Amino acid sequence: MRTVEEIYQALAADFLTDTGVAAGGSGDLAARFYAVASQIYALYVQADWTRRQCFPQSAEGEQLDSHAQLRGLSRRQAAKATGTVRFYVDEDRTFATQIPEGTVCMTADGVRFVTTQAGSVEAGETQIDLAVEAVEPGAAGNVPAGSVVFLAVPPVGVTACANPEAFSNGQDTENDESLRQRVMETFRRLANGANKVFYEQQAMAFDGVAAVTVLPRNRGVGTVDVVIAAQGGVPDQTLVDAVQDHFDSVREIAVDVEVSAPETETVDVAVTLTVGAGYDFDAVAEAVEDALQGWFTGQRLGWPVLRAQLTALVFAVEGVANCVLTQPAADLAADSVTLPQLGQVTVSQTQTT
Repeated sequence: MRTVEEIYQALAADFLTDTGVAAGGSGDLAARFYAVASQIYALYVQADWTRRQCFPQSAEGEQLDSHAQLRGLSRRQAAKATGTVRFYVDEDRTFATQIPEGTVCMTADGVRFVTTQAGSVEAGETQIDLAVEAVEPGAAGNVPAGSVVFLAVPPVGVTACANPEAFSNGQDTENDESLRQRVMETFRRLANGANKVFYEQQAMAFDGVAAVTVLPRNRGVGTVDVVIAAQGGVPDQTLVDAVQDHFDSVREIAVDVEVSAPETETVDVAVTLTVGAGYDFDAVAEAVEDALQGWFTGQRLGWPVLRAQLTALVFAVEGVANCVLTQPAADLAADSVTLPQLGQVTVSQTQTT
């Protein structure tokens, strides 16, 4: 693409050839040529942008969405994380304690959740579990167990809260590169209504599905098993049922399709860190835990967990000068229907002598 200066020089040269008059460095004619050159350059830029939007390999934003629609796909939208929070009351209360729908609780980092149902801790009881969802959609809501410990405005009589299990199902709006990869995959691997690619693409089209394993004839001739994982890990039953209902409506005659959640294998991680000069160990350790949490997503369905990968992941965290991975003691082999999930994380500091 020519620059504004190159376009100007071409205009000036042509004008000199045709009229014998030089444009001049700062005259009115030069100013007019520069104005025209700028507009021509803008047309070049617009034409180049238009050319890039014509192809899924380079399209962006809404234009990429249009290419996806032509392939039967759509951009995955942000979704709110869901889970359960346990509310505690004093042991000696002799009357019921009401916890209204809309009660807000949060993590130390300010990630907020709200109860989606009301509940009542009856007299003599000390706790109740209530369903909650994140206030804001996004993967940030997939917080680990024991992290939702603050109440914005505690209901009368409620003394504490905590989430007994990690939250899941939160996901960010799909970015261009992820959507582009799915669009291009439809060209590289053509579905025909009966092959594995058909089931993979149909399942991956659902918001919330992060990975799919298809097992033809897993239960005998005429059967297809579809194992799905959510972005946060194990999908909830609502998502499994939605995908099942879809396949029940599009499957071929005499094909028995069964959709299920994956098996899981918990991976405990222990690592000893040496932090760089000027870095706070606690802050670096928290960043390491966040990095591990972000790596163990539903996209790991069927993947191995290699010690070398985890070591590289930890070493890449800012402030880590060196690290020694002590858990897991061995690599976890890949299994197409198994989803590795992060278990207990132990981060310790190298002892100096």
